Amino acid sequence: MTKEPPQSPETTYLWQSELDAALAEGDPKTLRQRVDAAEAALFQRSQALAGTTLRHPEQEAILAAMRTLRAIQREKLGYPRLNNLNNK
Repeated sequence: MTKEPPQSPETTYLWQSELDAALAEGDPKTLRQRVDAAEAALFQRSQALAGTTLRHPEQEAILAAMRTLRAIQREKLGYPRLNNLNNK
């Protein structure tokens, strides 16, 4: 069993530092890289939690963080808005 590294007092989850870096990035040239890094960290942690049988509070935080990243992608990086496939 591997131990997770200690977190700083202001960090709730290990992936949060990547998200915080993306949120704080002011340079449009590096914003995409920060968003990609945050997205990768969120995906990896989401996959690690996928085997849990109970709904983990971190999963809700991951979903909220992904919505935030999508907003950054649309508003600051010019990504197209994704249609909700459930509303056909």
